[in-house]
Amino acid sequence: MRRVMQIPWSSRRSHCMMGMTKLWFSLSLQPLASILQFSSLTQTQNPSNPPIALTKQVFTTLLQSCSSYPNHLKQIHALILTTGLSIKNSLTTQLLTNLTLLRDMSYARQLFDQMHKPRVFLWNTLIKAYVKNGIFTEAAFVYRQMHLLGVRPDQFTYTFVVKACAELPELWAGSAVLAHVVKYGLEFVAMVRTELILMFAKFGELGMADFLFETMVERDLIAWNAFIAACVQNGNAGKALALFRQMDVAGIKHDAVSVVSAFSACGQLGCLENGQEIYGIMRKYGIVCNIIVANAQLDMYVKCGSIDMAEALFEDMPQRNVISWSTMIIGYSINGESEKALNMFSRMQKHGVQPNHVTYLGVLCACSHAGLVNEGKAYFSHMVQSGNKNIRPKIEHYACMVDLLGRSGHLEEAYNFIRSMPIEPDSGVWGALLGACTIHQNVELGQHAADLLFEEAPDIGSYHVLMSNIYAAAGRWDFVDKVRLRMRKRGVKKIAAYSSVECNGKFHIFYGGDRLHPESSEIYEKLEDLLREVKSIGYIPNTSSVFHDVDMEEKEATLNSHSEKLAVAFSLINLRPECPIRVVKNLRICDDCHSFCKFVSKTTKREIVMRDKIRFHHFRNGDCSCNNFW
Repeated sequence: MRRVMQIPWSSRRSHCMMGMTKLWFSLSLQPLASILQFSSLTQTQNPSNPPIALTKQVFTTLLQSCSSYPNHLKQIHALILTTGLSIKNSLTTQLLTNLTLLRDMSYARQLFDQMHKPRVFLWNTLIKAYVKNGIFTEAAFVYRQMHLLGVRPDQFTYTFVVKACAELPELWAGSAVLAHVVKYGLEFVAMVRTELILMFAKFGELGMADFLFETMVERDLIAWNAFIAACVQNGNAGKALALFRQMDVAGIKHDAVSVVSAFSACGQLGCLENGQEIYGIMRKYGIVCNIIVANAQLDMYVKCGSIDMAEALFEDMPQRNVISWSTMIIGYSINGESEKALNMFSRMQKHGVQPNHVTYLGVLCACSHAGLVNEGKAYFSHMVQSGNKNIRPKIEHYACMVDLLGRSGHLEEAYNFIRSMPIEPDSGVWGALLGACTIHQNVELGQHAADLLFEEAPDIGSYHVLMSNIYAAAGRWDFVDKVRLRMRKRGVKKIAAYSSVECNGKFHIFYGGDRLHPESSEIYEKLEDLLREVKSIGYIPNTSSVFHDVDMEEKEATLNSHSEKLAVAFSLINLRPECPIRVVKNLRICDDCHSFCKFVSKTTKREIVMRDKIRFHHFRNGDCSCNNFW
């Protein structure tokens, strides 16, 4: 009988572990051989020498070298577990960091949950990773766990937690986090307060954002830029420009980020004079006009209706990207230069620049504004059939196609197009159809679109107004009254129409029937003179959509006090004769004001550039760039 040598359990376990370690190291990590020079880790290939010592330093080297290979990281994790080094917090910290950088959040979370009393740095690492990967709810949940377990957060915790709260649907979580920030005495830490400002601004709480900004101990450049950008993103461009100017007073030097936000604010307001002033400031401080700044300036020119200046800047740009090309295409489109927009798209393709979904939106808008139905269909078909994810049609492209078909009079085709859509039509799509029905006075189809809109977006007054206009144009005043009654019952309010004008760097805003302006008497006097002049050459007020229960004289008085007319009259009084009149209206320009501006441009020999919510109208010598198609 063969004698079997008895090996003590401790030795057997040691030999077993050593053998398993060698097996893991030789087989599992074989793919790492090309990355790591294992020859430097091994003393010799002589089997009589001791096995590789898997120390903490070895694993640290492995983790540093394999930070971009998910499978390798998992293999290293397995080795750490087999060697008993898992208790080394620095190794698991490094492993967790690498996993989060690779966006393997599922595995990273499992690893984190197995840690014993992780330090605040590890909590921060996990929260940061969730934020970076756009998983904001989970980031907030991890913070809640951290709070319940009594782990004291630091300033880095709140930098990322507040970022996460800013992306949640409601503000209550962010408000609760603010209370915690105050509790731990971190409310005056600059980077935490900056994130709080951005969060409150994003939810439209500009009062709170302004308070946090004004009460900062040190107003650094990052905080200024953050608040200015937040104001722009929330549609408060006037506040953004005021802050931009205050930076000089506070001794804060502008940089490229400040300038980009300021250009965006000018674009929102349509204020070319302010935009030119900002360009001067940029030159004064020697701010480099990189492609981001140039694109922002280009966008500003386009949105101010200065397409010639946009062209000149575009041609002088040393480098251009898809944003540059798309901005010019959209610029030509909304300024009534559809042919140039399509030519620019062809030129872009010849230069080998790949279009994105924004580019195609500009192309489709160009077709819509010019009534180019066949061309629009061709471009849309190319989007659908290309298979390119970057140009896959989104809901706004479908809305643009409905607008193109409907505005051109193909209402039934537009309706059938909606019914065949592979995605659920939203209020924008049905709103485009309703707008087309308003233009072509199709009561039946307009009623169908309106019924759907009243269910989906019952609080948006513009849809009720469009339907009311359809009924008014058809002379069905009883239905107009019903729409208005429904609005009153539901508390739906019509958006107040206003027009703004920039004069000597300042804004002047006019509402319909406005008599609050300091120059009100002069404005109405000038307007009466204009009306007499334009009537003498053929202008006839269009009173068809004015309230039916007032006499003709009152109807004309209502038309004559529209905000567009007041803005034009003010501009003629205050602007130099060689300056174009630039008016921005928050809603669509009405038919009567459109006709009025054509006649004024003819009698005064002045160019009028009118930007409404849809496009630009360039009035010159009695004609409009839209060719009466808008």
